[in-house]
Amino acid sequence: MTSTLRRAMSTAAAALVATGALVLAEPAPLAANASACSPGTGVSVVVDFGSLGGGVVTGCYAGDPATGVAALTGSGFTVTGTQRWGLALVCRINGQPTAATEPCVNTPPASAYWSYWHATPGGAWTYSTLGASSYNPAIGTVEGWRFGSGQQPSITAP
Repeated sequence: MTSTLRRAMSTAAAALVATGALVLAEPAPLAANASACSPGTGVSVVVDFGSLGGGVVTGCYAGDPATGVAALTGSGFTVTGTQRWGLALVCRINGQPTAATEPCVNTPPASAYWSYWHATPGGAWTYSTLGASSYNPAIGTVEGWRFGSGQQPSITAP
């Protein structure tokens, strides 16, 4: 490798680190399920994009995820954290809201953020008291996400 190429690659890597791009996005999972989990097989995930012009999408993390973020990404969703907090604060799910709307530098406003919920199948939603990178969902439960000012997902937990 030439010194010019090495220097260019080093400069590009430094730019990525400086902008926080390396800690913002978790890679998309290799395999995803497009519906709720069968009873006892994993953690179902509901993402309500309603206020962003989309519908409600449900996925399944087959098995026992270590965190809510792992359940979210392992059920087929892409996630972006903030530059300041990384994935400790989910800023975007599947690219929503867009970078033009929310730059994901710091904490989003209370009127426009991804609220995080838990439920049992068919049960009531409970607002999470822990962040998704700290919470450990149990097999057979449902994780919920909704963009807005803290409303629960608009559907019953599947």
